Amino acid sequence: MELQKHGHACVTLGKDERRLVVDPGAFTNPAALSGADAVLVTHEHPDHFEPERLRKALDADPALEVWTNRSVAERLEGLGNRVHVVGHGDAVEIAGFDVHVHGELHAEIHPDIPRILNVGFLVDETVFHPGDALTVPDEPVATLLVPMHAPWSRTADVIDFVRAVQADQAYAVHDGLLNDTGLGVVGGLLGERGPGTPTPFSRLAPGESVEL
Repeated sequence: MELQKHGHACVTLGKDERRLVVDPGAFTNPAALSGADAVLVTHEHPDHFEPERLRKALDADPALEVWTNRSVAERLEGLGNRVHVVGHGDAVEIAGFDVHVHGELHAEIHPDIPRILNVGFLVDETVFHPGDALTVPDEPVATLLVPMHAPWSRTADVIDFVRAVQADQAYAVHDGLLNDTGLGVVGGLLGERGPGTPTPFSRLAPGESVEL
């Protein structure tokens, strides 16, 4: 499987000429949706989900379909059975990929801000994208995508998340709000200069890819 990083929270996963796009939000180049066989959306925040952009991609490709939670699906009303609602515990086949769904809610930003729905996707028992939550799946994860920085996160909690999942390797996502200095500081704490995790951590720049 090929993992390619795009802007902020978006990645694509490719195998056998099939391509999944996860969380192509407003901080991501719209070209990330080009050639997609399916789109996965973890939650409704604009850095993960840009409805008009996604509708445009669906209009351009009648075969393209979306898997997401109930609140995102409601914002794609009118697309019929091309939008599929999934929730915690579901296991579905999507464009030739086996996808297991984990988690229910977005991480807490502040007690005064209501929490929204959020689902994470484990693809082919290999790559786990948690969206905006620190959900620990109840099954092994080979490659963990780590929300590196967010208004809701604390680096100590992110380190503990990586420790809890115990993946073979981890790559940064959700890093679009950090400048180069912040990337170095937070990346160092998650990597060898930090308190330590069992999981090697690294970051792909937008456009970079790696074979898993």
